[in-house]
Amino acid sequence: MNSNRRTFVIHSTLGASALICAGAVRAQAAATAPAMVQATDAQAQALGYVADATKVDKAKFARYAAGQSCTNCAVYQGKAADAAGPCPLFPGKQVASKGWCSAWAKKA
Repeated sequence: MNSNRRTFVIHSTLGASALICAGAVRAQAAATAPAMVQATDAQAQALGYVADATKVDKAKFARYAAGQSCTNCAVYQGKAADAAGPCPLFPGKQVASKGWCSAWAKKA
């Protein structure tokens, strides 16, 4: 009987430790999510990036058309339902799904 209790206690302790470690890893991954691109970033300014496509300077970017946004851009790598996602034009950062830049290309 003693052996069964020891085995139970050891397995319970190991299981609880594994759950705690898994939670810590998940929390750390969420805390290290890539930063958002800021309109003041040099690359963002060069491409005319804005986090809200409705605020594009149409005089400066005549190529912009209503309805264009990062969500429907061929370069955007996030999911359509995401608020933000990665874009290879801004390595290590995320762009707003409702954003826009002059590199916009229609998603096939």
